[in-house]
Amino acid sequence: MAIAIALLLIVTGTVIFHLVTPWWLTPLASNWKSMDDTLTITVVVTGLFFVVINLFVIYTLWRFRHRPGAGARAAYEPNNHRLERWLGGITTVGIVALLAPGLWVYARYVDPPADAMQLEILGQQWQWRFRMPGADGQLGVTDLRFVAPENPFGLDPADPDAQDDVLIDANEVHLPTDRSVKVMTRSHDVLHDFFVPQFRARMNIVPGQVSWFWFTPTRAGRFESLCAQLCGVGHPAMRGVVVVEDAAAWSAWLQQQPTFAAMRAKADSVAGAGLPDMAAQGRALAQAKGCVACHTVDGQPGVGPTWKGLFGKTESFTDGSTARVDEDYLRGFIRNPKARNVKGFAPVMPQIELTNDELDALVAYIKTQGAEPARP
Repeated sequence: MAIAIALLLIVTGTVIFHLVTPWWLTPLASNWKSMDDTLTITVVVTGLFFVVINLFVIYTLWRFRHRPGAGARAAYEPNNHRLERWLGGITTVGIVALLAPGLWVYARYVDPPADAMQLEILGQQWQWRFRMPGADGQLGVTDLRFVAPENPFGLDPADPDAQDDVLIDANEVHLPTDRSVKVMTRSHDVLHDFFVPQFRARMNIVPGQVSWFWFTPTRAGRFESLCAQLCGVGHPAMRGVVVVEDAAAWSAWLQQQPTFAAMRAKADSVAGAGLPDMAAQGRALAQAKGCVACHTVDGQPGVGPTWKGLFGKTESFTDGSTARVDEDYLRGFIRNPKARNVKGFAPVMPQIELTNDELDALVAYIKTQGAEPARP
């Protein structure tokens, strides 16, 4: 009887906790209320099975409990076809109720409207990049042959449709309200997952393939995006912002974003803009390798030490030792980041494969990052 009482308390407590739970979904900000409805159906169906099965077990434990001196023996019944048919039928109905709504919603989820605007999301450890069509409304052709630090999307420089593609080399993207968006996702390295909880929209980003989904933002605001697949030590820092605003504000923002042609021209003239050639290559490399996801260049704290004022300072380590940050220090630390742990930071930096020329360029870029930031 103790087991029956314990099961009854568990079932009662579970139902009460579900009814008064403090955990609720974030407010819906897209057209995918059907996602919430599908989740509700799943909770109801599995909840009913949980309650009914456990109540049946409780009843069985009580009804057929051992009674000393009664001399009763359980009847041997190897088959009960009628009971098997009932159990098979009820189970089938439950499985259909679980699968059918999800399959119907998913079929709609990957079938965007013909007039949906296009947004490409590129995931890479540990940052997001975005691409939108320009004035011609067409995204340019991409190819792995053209992928480079200065061309992370791999756009074909000879493709006319690619020249006016709008490129957002940052973790923030803007979208207009009440306009359908077809989201196409790609990854350069490992499995990622772009997820905005308020949109109920997410999709695994598998290296080597393009996956897509669509949604319609319905509420203006700033919404945090995140990677919902463990993608390495910098996974917690792989976050971004999706800003939903009215059409006029979105158009004004879009006009301020650089096109592929403009970024190529800027890359060609970086030397004249203040950075030496090698440092410019290092900056592009820091973007391509995801270094900027953990190291800032404005003095703000990040997952790792800021690069502003890093060169020339004296760094302290958890073992009590210190070292001056010079070129040899940077090269050694980048080659083997686990050798010593910088005080105040977790030892989570991965070992990144770099050629000697790439390492020289990255060190040259770090050296250009100004004076040491003021300490609070």
